[in-house]
Amino acid sequence: MSRKDKLIEKLLNNPKDFTFQEASIILKNFGYEKIKGGKTGGSRVAFHNGEKDYIRMHKPHPRNILKPYQINNLINDLIERGLLE
Repeated sequence: MSRKDKLIEKLLNNPKDFTFQEASIILKNFGYEKIKGGKTGGSRVAFHNGEKDYIRMHKPHPRNILKPYQINNLINDLIERGLLE
């Protein structure tokens, strides 16, 4: 099982310790890149896939752990785009 598959499996299990970095890795594997600067500076982050498709989230702080609603939103965003089943 690849690292991508392991991260996706972990995400789908709604863990309490899923990090922003792990979410970034999953999004990168699906072709999304983090947008730097502008309105997405600071804790508000957007990921773009080059096709006018954005996934936005708040970078958690002071810890790097995503909140449960952020995990659910990420799962739903990926399902809506046909990237997860």
